[in-house]
Amino acid sequence: MKNAAFFKIYIAFSILYLIVLFLGHENLDLYLKPALIPLLGFGVYFNRKFPTRKILLTALLFSWIGDVILLFADIAEIYFILGLVAFLIAHIAYCVLFNKQIIGEIQINKILFGMGSVVIAFYLTAMILVLMPNLGDLKIPVIVYAAVISTMLLFAFNGYLIWKKPGALYIFLGAASFVASDSILAFDKFHAPIEKSSFFIMLTYLVAQYLIVVGIIRLNTQKLD
Repeated sequence: MKNAAFFKIYIAFSILYLIVLFLGHENLDLYLKPALIPLLGFGVYFNRKFPTRKILLTALLFSWIGDVILLFADIAEIYFILGLVAFLIAHIAYCVLFNKQIIGEIQINKILFGMGSVVIAFYLTAMILVLMPNLGDLKIPVIVYAAVISTMLLFAFNGYLIWKKPGALYIFLGAASFVASDSILAFDKFHAPIEKSSFFIMLTYLVAQYLIVVGIIRLNTQKLD
């Protein structure tokens, strides 16, 4: 993998950032958080070109925009809404990205796909029912967001069944980690506070972005090779 240095720096910087969060220094977010996703973006940009690279970079760009906007979410609710919109666009980009990936030689197992679809739908419904009483005016935006990220996970699961390994596994685990991150954030904000929530939100988020990026690159490297 070309320019692996960017990914190594991302891992090292992420570990440093997570230690800072775990120790309770969330006030350093403004200085550390904006530097993380661009490292992945540079790793993708300077890697060997592949057909869906621009879509992946678009998803990372809007993820970064969402990261920056959410730094100001405590100031006013509008920043949370704008951050939600940015990540909504990022997840739509991921949906498109997953849908455009190469098809492996394995035919999809319809039973497994059906079971996975039911599990994802059940999780989506359960989360909405838990959060609904406290969503207020954000009911529709949160429901739309939850539906889109669930669709993203479903596309990743579908890909896991038909794409070549190990790229397929990385992408699916990354998508699942993304859902976990957003679920922790939503539960903490709208239902009940979670101790060290920022740490767990960012841990799952940073793992998610890394796994998706590496998975996509590996999948397309296999195709080009």
